[in-house]
Amino acid sequence: MASPRSLAANPIPDWKWSPREKAVARKAFDLALSRELESAIQETKARAARIGSASELWELERWLRERRREIDGTFDFRYSVLPLVFASLLRNGQLREDELHGLALEKLESIRYIARR
Repeated sequence: MASPRSLAANPIPDWKWSPREKAVARKAFDLALSRELESAIQETKARAARIGSASELWELERWLRERRREIDGTFDFRYSVLPLVFASLLRNGQLREDELHGLALEKLESIRYIARR
């Protein structure tokens, strides 16, 4: 088990991901991304239903571009940054800790530590 001091010094060491952990990580990532995209779809539909002018149409287009940038910036499935992604998703309520069940304890502790920062 990693100590808080070692986590503070290097919260994301050069981790090796087992095949099982890779599967758990992919499932959790895809689940959170699916939720986020569904939320964006619902919000887009609601905004589109309220459009009454050309300027509102272009405002929707600007909003969609910004949402895409936010989503693309948040959801990055590179193993080197995945702990940061999971920590951010946990902090923002987009992922639950139990959805990471199956990751090594060291990884979970680091993700929890980063999420609390």
